[in-house]
Amino acid sequence: MTTNDLQIYFEEGKSFEIKNIRPLTGLTGLYLIYNSEIHIQYPFRKSRLIYIGMSEKKTNSIGKRLQGHLEGTSGNGGILSYQKANNLFFTYINFEMLKNRWSLGIESLESFFILDFVRHYGVYPICNNKSGYDILTAALDLNLKINWEYFE
Repeated sequence: MTTNDLQIYFEEGKSFEIKNIRPLTGLTGLYLIYNSEIHIQYPFRKSRLIYIGMSEKKTNSIGKRLQGHLEGTSGNGGILSYQKANNLFFTYINFEMLKNRWSLGIESLESFFILDFVRHYGVYPICNNKSGYDILTAALDLNLKINWEYFE
């Protein structure tokens, strides 16, 4: 690895319940929601990951966004359906930890993650209904490598 390489590993996931979500109030960054056991057959390989989301403002923090998904107020019926069928977990990336290395904003980071997932699995995560803009072809000063195997 060179100084321009950055490997992203995920912290151990937490069960998708309010007691684990509340401490994330005020944090900005990315969050990833996944099944505890169900592996979704994507075109290239299987993954438990169902959603990649972001919070770019402390007033609409990772905690607030996750709470909206948990309570069904986010408008994402797919996450609610998976929640009824299986235990869900989440992990997150605090943007404060990356902002010295990632020169673009949180929205660009989310787009990079979504498009990198597409590159590895063949389609968007099953509960993501928006596509990122093409950050993968942008000139980046950082070689970001995401440990997608965490969700396999």
